[in-house]
Amino acid sequence: MPDDRNRPQGTKPDAATLAQRLFRDEPEDREREAEPAAPESSQPAAAPEAPESPVGVLVPPGEEADAAEAVQAADESAAPQAPVTAEGTVELPPGVATPGEVSAEDEAARAARGARWFVIHTYSGYENKVRTNLERRIASMGQADKIFRILVPTEDEIEIKDGKRRIAKKKVFPGYVLVEMIMDDDSWYVVRNTPGVTGFVGSGAKPLPLQDREVKTILKQLGDETPKFRITYQKGSAVRINSGPFMDFSGVVDEILPEKEKVRVLVSIFGRETPVELDFAQVEKI
Repeated sequence: MPDDRNRPQGTKPDAATLAQRLFRDEPEDREREAEPAAPESSQPAAAPEAPESPVGVLVPPGEEADAAEAVQAADESAAPQAPVTAEGTVELPPGVATPGEVSAEDEAARAARGARWFVIHTYSGYENKVRTNLERRIASMGQADKIFRILVPTEDEIEIKDGKRRIAKKKVFPGYVLVEMIMDDDSWYVVRNTPGVTGFVGSGAKPLPLQDREVKTILKQLGDETPKFRITYQKGSAVRINSGPFMDFSGVVDEILPEKEKVRVLVSIFGRETPVELDFAQVEKI
């Protein structure tokens, strides 16, 4: 048996080498030598990195894809989102008038061409129908350059009925429709012969336009969207109080204060008439 002391140091075979000799396995280095060598400048392809999981979250093996989707969803939710516009609402650029409104320049141009506001009589209750019919005739007869706006003035009105409060639309001028137009024979014929129209407001057969101050007052009133109370009583009317400390008391209207939306009622208390100031909604006619 050779002496181990004569063996050079550092050449002792390891366990892998002994196993290859026992089972006659060829070393991997020889197989690699048989394959063509790759260029020295080429770099080994980087292995695809597994998607990072959220910080502090332990991802079980095989669920990396689900974790990646969760991270992506969290990033998208954190990103700033554009403001959502309510369905059916159209946002107009700054300075653009909303549909139905007329800019000051257009209004001045129409006035320079001779456009004025006229009032037409209609059958009672047919105001909206007349407006629809007139709009169709303007389009079919090519008068859009002479007849511009058609208004049926209305306002929101608060009505107290059976102790319940509701808001209803009320026509400001029942039986009348306002038309902005350039008056000539053709435009007069289109308006006058619209179904439901009984005539123009004027002196005899000549239509008279509204004065500028009257038009401004009407348009200002239409721009005020504050609901107004429907008053069914007047001074001297017998009324009943339906709420407040004097509920179920009866009295007589002494004064109506529209600017305050209040009414002063004379109520009999201990045999004496006492004035009580109440809101419109607290009083109903007997």
